[in-house]
Amino acid sequence: MTHSRGRRYHPQTQGKIERWHRSMKKRILLVNHYLPEELAIALQRLVSYYNHEPYHQSLASLPPAGVLYGPARRYWSNAT
Repeated sequence: MTHSRGRRYHPQTQGKIERWHRSMKKRILLVNHYLPEELAIALQRLVSYYNHEPYHQSLASLPPAGVLYGPARRYWSNAT
Protein backbone atom coordinates (compact mmCIF):
# COMPACT_ATOMS: atom_id res chain seq x y z
CA MET A 1 0.00 0.00 0.00
CA THR A 2 1.12 3.50 -0.64
CA HIS A 3 -0.08 6.62 1.09
CA SER A 4 -1.50 9.24 -1.22
CA ARG A 5 -3.15 12.55 -0.51
CA GLY A 6 -6.01 14.12 -2.38
CA ARG A 7 -8.00 17.32 -2.15
CA ARG A 8 -10.37 17.56 0.78
CA TYR A 9 -14.10 17.44 0.08
CA HIS A 10 -13.41 16.38 -3.48
CA PRO A 11 -15.71 13.46 -4.30
CA GLN A 12 -13.76 12.26 -7.30
CA THR A 13 -10.66 11.57 -5.19
CA GLN A 14 -12.12 11.23 -1.69
CA GLY A 15 -15.47 9.64 -2.50
CA LYS A 16 -15.12 6.45 -0.49
CA ILE A 17 -13.96 8.08 2.72
CA GLU A 18 -16.49 10.90 2.38
CA ARG A 19 -19.23 8.28 1.99
CA TRP A 20 -17.91 6.42 5.06
CA HIS A 21 -18.00 9.63 7.12
CA ARG A 22 -21.58 10.29 6.01
CA SER A 23 -22.67 6.76 6.93
CA MET A 24 -20.90 7.00 10.28
CA LYS A 25 -22.56 10.32 11.12
CA LYS A 26 -26.00 8.98 10.22
CA ARG A 27 -25.60 5.98 12.54
CA ILE A 28 -23.98 7.82 15.43
CA LEU A 29 -26.52 10.65 15.45
CA LEU A 30 -29.42 8.20 15.84
CA VAL A 31 -28.57 7.70 19.52
CA ASN A 32 -27.77 10.32 22.16
CA HIS A 33 -24.35 9.73 23.71
CA TYR A 34 -24.09 11.57 27.00
CA LEU A 35 -20.49 10.71 27.82
CA PRO A 36 -17.42 10.78 25.57
CA GLU A 37 -16.72 7.15 26.54
CA GLU A 38 -20.13 6.10 25.21
CA LEU A 39 -19.39 7.78 21.89
CA ALA A 40 -15.95 6.15 21.69
CA ILE A 41 -17.46 2.71 22.31
CA ALA A 42 -20.16 3.30 19.69
CA LEU A 43 -17.52 4.35 17.14
CA GLN A 44 -15.38 1.29 17.90
CA ARG A 45 -18.38 -1.00 17.43
CA LEU A 46 -19.29 0.68 14.15
CA VAL A 47 -15.77 0.41 12.76
CA SER A 48 -15.49 -3.22 13.86
CA TYR A 49 -18.84 -4.06 12.30
CA TYR A 50 -17.97 -2.35 9.03
CA ASN A 51 -14.56 -4.02 8.77
CA HIS A 52 -15.61 -7.57 9.68
CA GLU A 53 -19.31 -8.17 9.03
CA PRO A 54 -20.82 -6.89 5.77
CA TYR A 55 -19.78 -8.47 2.52
CA HIS A 56 -18.97 -5.97 -0.19
CA GLN A 57 -19.72 -6.78 -3.80
CA SER A 58 -16.81 -4.67 -5.02
CA LEU A 59 -14.41 -6.63 -2.77
CA ALA A 60 -15.16 -10.09 -4.23
CA SER A 61 -17.89 -10.63 -1.60
CA LEU A 62 -15.47 -10.32 1.31
CA PRO A 63 -15.50 -7.81 4.16
CA PRO A 64 -12.71 -5.20 4.11
CA ALA A 65 -10.70 -7.07 6.77
CA GLY A 66 -10.86 -10.21 4.64
CA VAL A 67 -9.30 -8.36 1.73
CA LEU A 68 -6.63 -6.66 3.81
CA TYR A 69 -5.56 -9.69 5.87
CA GLY A 70 -6.51 -12.43 3.41
CA PRO A 71 -9.55 -14.68 3.70
CA ALA A 72 -9.87 -15.50 7.37
CA ARG A 73 -10.64 -19.07 8.35
CA ARG A 74 -13.95 -18.09 9.90
CA TYR A 75 -15.26 -17.02 6.50
CA TRP A 76 -14.47 -20.38 4.94
CA SER A 77 -14.83 -22.78 7.88
CA ASN A 78 -18.62 -23.03 7.55
CA ALA A 79 -18.46 -23.68 3.82
CA THR A 80 -16.12 -26.67 4.01
